[in-house]
Amino acid sequence: MQLAICPTITAVSKEEYLAQLKNLTKFAPRIHIDISDGTLAPRELLGIGAMRWPRKTIADSHVMSRHPHAELAIAKELKPHLVIIHAEAQTDLKAAALELHQKGVKAGLALLPETEVQPFSDLIVNYFDHVLIFSGNLGYQGGSTADLRLTSKARMLKYLNPAIEIGWDGGIDDQNIKLIVKAGISVLNVGGYISRAKSAKAAYAKLITASESVN
Repeated sequence: MQLAICPTITAVSKEEYLAQLKNLTKFAPRIHIDISDGTLAPRELLGIGAMRWPRKTIADSHVMSRHPHAELAIAKELKPHLVIIHAEAQTDLKAAALELHQKGVKAGLALLPETEVQPFSDLIVNYFDHVLIFSGNLGYQGGSTADLRLTSKARMLKYLNPAIEIGWDGGIDDQNIKLIVKAGISVLNVGGYISRAKSAKAAYAKLITASESVN
């Protein structure tokens, strides 16, 4: 499966969102946009209704909410490439995936570090296109540490559904990216390593080079 490094946008205002979007889309073809209403992540972020992106950009939206109904309704109309909802959300996950597919949007399922794969195996096999293994501080850009023990989830996911796209969010840098890619993870959502670098473009390029050296 083709590898994608996706810089993360985590913004609390439209101005902050537009500034990050302008900077990152200069060099990154695919981006990861965090959305939070404060019910699952500890802080509220800019809502998806205020977001737009260039037509050429592949935009994934990560809805961090226990009750994602409103965000899903807007996302289905905006049609990002992928909408990721949480396994921990209090909603009908199967129905949400089917609704996204009806609009031509891929459906993703995020698993917090303590959430096991097995209880969601039927959904992963039959309804979701992508599973996000989360290892970090939900809703914050930068400062996370990658818990590489969680790469064991990737093996279980590939066993259940060899065609599933697997993402990782939290603590990716140029030192651990090879181990994450070797685990079978092909979508790497990167926050702090890129956003806190002197040159976001140079940091992105360094990750690309490191990932391409994986045998």
